[in-house]
Amino acid sequence: MSTHIPVLIEEVIEALTIQPGGRYIDCTLGGGGHASAILAKSSPGGQLLGIEADPDNIKIAREKLAEYGDAAVTVNDNFANLEDIAERYHFRPVHGILFDLGLSSLQLADSGRGFSFQQEKPLDMRFNPAQKTTAADMVNTLSENELNRVLRDYGEETNSRRISAAIVRNRPIRTTLQLANIVEQAVGGRYGRIHPATKTFQALRIVVNNELGNLKSALKQALSLLGHEGRLVVISYHSLEDRIVKQFMAEESRDCICPPELPACICKHKAQLKTVNKKVITPSLAEVRTNPRSRSAKLRVAERIIRQNEKFITLGKSCVLIKVKNKEWRTPVRRNLQKEVITM
Repeated sequence: MSTHIPVLIEEVIEALTIQPGGRYIDCTLGGGGHASAILAKSSPGGQLLGIEADPDNIKIAREKLAEYGDAAVTVNDNFANLEDIAERYHFRPVHGILFDLGLSSLQLADSGRGFSFQQEKPLDMRFNPAQKTTAADMVNTLSENELNRVLRDYGEETNSRRISAAIVRNRPIRTTLQLANIVEQAVGGRYGRIHPATKTFQALRIVVNNELGNLKSALKQALSLLGHEGRLVVISYHSLEDRIVKQFMAEESRDCICPPELPACICKHKAQLKTVNKKVITPSLAEVRTNPRSRSAKLRVAERIIRQNEKFITLGKSCVLIKVKNKEWRTPVRRNLQKEVITM
């Protein structure tokens, strides 16, 4: 069994400004490395809600977090359902939310679902085997033009046309090594350290799991769960993810998002975040040497802003501010709400 090494763990703990008794959500539980560190730092009284789409990963994470007992709540689900999950387990408001968007070492080495082309595996790439569409379905049924668009838009592959044509010529394709060899031949062999099939595998995995769409949705949901000065921490590993995170944090840090050509603001948008790190945080050389898979990681941090008397709607419930330990936190309005206090 492979060992999963959590990326930027010290930087994550610092970015979340973890406090004893705090409540946190790890949207990408993986092997439980970040979650374990968060629970240790937030002790005594800390709580964590961990979400993981991969059923194999969550079994490993549950074993790792067993020592924390009821303080760790783990859910086998996709973070696209973040708000519903938090509502179900009464996890709101929270002090911090973490997204670590990379594949875990466990998935790359041991899942048997074809995330890596280092071994001969079925061409699957689903985070959760309950999903319907596999990577094999895509490479064997999409038209050449559709494959070209997938590789170009989601893999940023400059050789997308040659690769998509080669895939169509060599159908059916069932395994990882079969696909990797087809891509390698299509682009004329290997050059440098990065395998020529890397971007093709990235593109297929992103589309199979709707990664970018789910990320956009989950980031918006995270806003409604964070209390005042709660931290949103995201680690991304490729430019498509990082662009979404960067743009989201930038937009939610501005009061007006109208097009610049408009003479006056008509959007009525109010900033809900403020960025914490102006410069993206990346792993140290020492960490990259220890864990080469961390080399492309980029960490961004933003902090929730809640204005006095702010009200907004979450899951159909009107929410108001309440005072908790001299800080203001959002909570759903209840019919008999008089003076409600939540102990955090």
